[in-house]
Amino acid sequence: MRGDRPGQGATFSYVSLEDRIPQDHPIRSIRRLTEAVLADLSPRFDALYSSLGRPSIPPEEILRALLLQVLFSVRSERQLMEQINYNLMFRWFVGLQMDDRVWVPTVFSKNRDRLLAGEIAQEFLRAVVEQARKRRLLSDEHFTVDGTLIEAWAGQKSFRKKDGSPPNDSQGNFHGEKRSNDTHASTTDPDAKLMRRTNHGDAKLCYHGHILIENRNNLVVDGCLTQATGFAERDA
Repeated sequence: MRGDRPGQGATFSYVSLEDRIPQDHPIRSIRRLTEAVLADLSPRFDALYSSLGRPSIPPEEILRALLLQVLFSVRSERQLMEQINYNLMFRWFVGLQMDDRVWVPTVFSKNRDRLLAGEIAQEFLRAVVEQARKRRLLSDEHFTVDGTLIEAWAGQKSFRKKDGSPPNDSQGNFHGEKRSNDTHASTTDPDAKLMRRTNHGDAKLCYHGHILIENRNNLVVDGCLTQATGFAERDA
């Protein structure tokens, strides 16, 4: 007998978010580890926020959302808010209920900046590494440092001559002009350096991001950001 689909949706749902996530899904293990770390960081959260004023986004939910952005390679925070809005697994991991409204991307960014300014992200990583150390999952016998170029928030037209002289092009363009980090610097981000990934690639203003990995269980134990000097990975 052919089944019939009613045109009107159900008003209420009696299946919780907890029941919709498979018991053997890896995200459950990550959630348990995350909750233990956030419990240890609770005193730090209390020191960052005032006891007066309107309640902000809970810092635990911000960190869980940022962790999802890394794990699932979500390209922007605006796209992250969209994913949390309709992805039930994302809602469950962050701690939002079915009817909870998702945050405005700009509000989320402002609250995220507050956490980063308080060095909470670094403390989060240290707490995760400490869990691995207590379980004897770390080894200092053999390690690897891996790096990548991180493009800076600075346009190519901001890369001007340090002596203040105008570009060769009367329209302010740099086409045909020989540029280097010795003679030029960005006016909007002076710490960014001009660097390319390969000999035949495009040169961009960027930084070097580095991670330290121990090779017994391939766990990331530290990370840092340096200027793109060409020797930054070795120095890090």
